[in-house]
Formats: sequence, C-alpha cells, structure tokens
Amino acid sequence: MFTPFAYRRGPLTAMFFATVLAAGCTSVPPEDIIRQTLTERLPNLPKIDEVSKTPMEGLYEVRVNKTEIFYTDRAGNYLIQGELIDTKERTNLTEARVEKLTALPFDSLPLQDAFTIVRGNGARKLAIFEDPNCGFCKRFERELEKLDNVTVHVFLYPILGPDSVVKSENIWCAPDKARAFSAWMTQNVVPPKASCDTAALQRNVAFGQQNRISGTPTTFFADGTRVAGAVPLDRIEQALAAAK
Repeated sequence: MFTPFAYRRGPLTAMFFATVLAAGCTSVPPEDIIRQTLTERLPNLPKIDEVSKTPMEGLYEVRVNKTEIFYTDRAGNYLIQGELIDTKERTNLTEARVEKLTALPFDSLPLQDAFTIVRGNGARKLAIFEDPNCGFCKRFERELEKLDNVTVHVFLYPILGPDSVVKSENIWCAPDKARAFSAWMTQNVVPPKASCDTAALQRNVAFGQQNRISGTPTTFFADGTRVAGAVPLDRIEQALAAAK
C-alpha cells in the first residue's frame, strides 16, 4: 500500500496552472487537475486508475492499484487516507466502494475445488475461502450454522502456515469433507490423517493470490459481492437478500 508523504510543488505543476490561467481555461475538469497535481507532487504514488466525484461536495476519490482508495480536494492540494462515512444513512461508503471494486462473478469461482454444505432447501448460495487455523473463521462458522436454506461452497485456503496445509489436506481427503471440516471448526475435533490428490488446495491458493484474497474468511455472494472478515449474521442475511 502506498503511504502518503510530504509533497512538493514542482515546475511541471506550476507550468500546468500557468498555462491554464493564461489560456483562460477556467473549466478544466477537476479530475484532470487532480491527476496532474498528484502525479507531479507525489512521484511515488502508483499510477492513478481513476478520479471520480464522491457524494461529499468538493471531495474526490482517487483510485490506485485497482482497489486502493484515497480522497482529495478538487485541486489535489490534500490527500486523505481513511474511510468516508455517510452519517445520515449510517453506511461506510469506502467499504461499499471497495466491495464493488473487488466483486467477483460467482460463476468464475472454481467450485470443483470446493466442497459443499447444504442447509434446508439450499436456495441461497455463498462461497467462503477459509483457513482451518483461522480463529475468525471458526467464529464465522458458528454463525453460519444458524443460517437456513443456504448452499455454502467452502474453499480450503491454507495460508497461515504448514499446519494449515496439513489440516486442509486431511479435511480435503476425508470421506465426508463437510463433516470433518465442521467438526474441527466448531468442536476442535482434529481431522484424522488421510491422503489423496490435494492439488485443489494449491489451485485455491493460486486463485486467491490472483484475485487479491489476502485474508480469511473471505465470502462471495451470488451477485459477486465480496465481504472480508467474520461479519455478523445480520450482515450475511442482508447480503444474501441483496444477492437475489
């Protein structure tokens, strides 16, 4: 992640504004001014992917590295790193924007490398990338057990160390993957040693790295929405309803 630092007003920026003023160009789009200013003053800033207005008057979003969000004024004089909160609607606009940017079409998920847990009629669906040694994942699984009428595709994603790989392999090779996984995640019943073809786990890690799945649990809903972390049950229900 880029870390903002003190900037300088360089000759290119000065020339740019001098040209604008001399030509009487008072309608230069703020997006162009912001790009020019930040590129000149912050040479270590990654290439700007997009500059766009936010709901807050005079505040612009600057997007870099595909999903990194910063904010700035219309002249690019200040750069803000943080979250934008809509106090009226009580929503985190930054979080919502990042979720939209990191969405992944559900049908692009390699479901053949996951195992499935069905509860009730299984009408609703979601997919989760989880490390068996992730404490947040264990807490999340206890919440998921309260869901009904849902199909859960579980991707074992061993990224927390060698023991995660061992546990993932044993779960993947168990006669009943879902039962072995649930027993470990909710009751701490260690999955018995087993062996089989575990190439799926390597593909899961490669897929996650390609798609910026940097932590567990990471959940994908039917509409492609991505949610990181062990979120509360009501948040899951909201996302499932919205995914329809």
